[in-house]
Amino acid sequence: MELTGRQNEVLDAALALLVERGEAPTMNAVADRASCSKETLYKWFGGREGLLTATVQRQASNVRAVPVPAGGFDAASLRASLVQFARDWLRTISGETSVALNRLAVGKAGTDGRALGRIVLENGPSAMRQRLQPVLEAGREAGLLDFPDGGEAFRTFFGLVVRDLQIRLLLGEAERPSAGSIDETAVLATAQFFALFGVESSGADCRRRAT
Repeated sequence: MELTGRQNEVLDAALALLVERGEAPTMNAVADRASCSKETLYKWFGGREGLLTATVQRQASNVRAVPVPAGGFDAASLRASLVQFARDWLRTISGETSVALNRLAVGKAGTDGRALGRIVLENGPSAMRQRLQPVLEAGREAGLLDFPDGGEAFRTFFGLVVRDLQIRLLLGEAERPSAGSIDETAVLATAQFFALFGVESSGADCRRRAT
């Protein structure tokens, strides 16, 4: 669903409340903060779980989907696309909003609030895989990547990009990385991914001729 500017303002208010209070905001609290009626919230989001889902999706939207070029990728454009995705991902997960959201989801796991954990999982790692998988598959089709299982390739990329940063942030042991550090990590993770799954140009040329 395409959200209006006003709806996005409401979701930003919900995210701000979550960070401030360390708990999922109620419909009343969001209505008060966003200066709108609770009836409007129900109309737009269908209930508290729908509001929480839209709130998490709002945060996850900071990681932009990478379009696959009509003519496919070359090595440079694929590498640049993966670096961009990694950079967005690191900026998002290291922000105070994502840290607060993930802390709350973990803290509620196994309790009556476990729905939030499911929402975060579906709109966090699972959503990232759905956005990145077409890029990885396009890279394989172009003869630039070689992997037997797309899911395993994504999990490897995830590990190279995120490393232990997320858990250290959740535990309060690490500070948010600088923009320069994020850029360096994104470039390094992409290089390491290509070292594991990249196909050398000569091999790619042979593969194209064979097809």
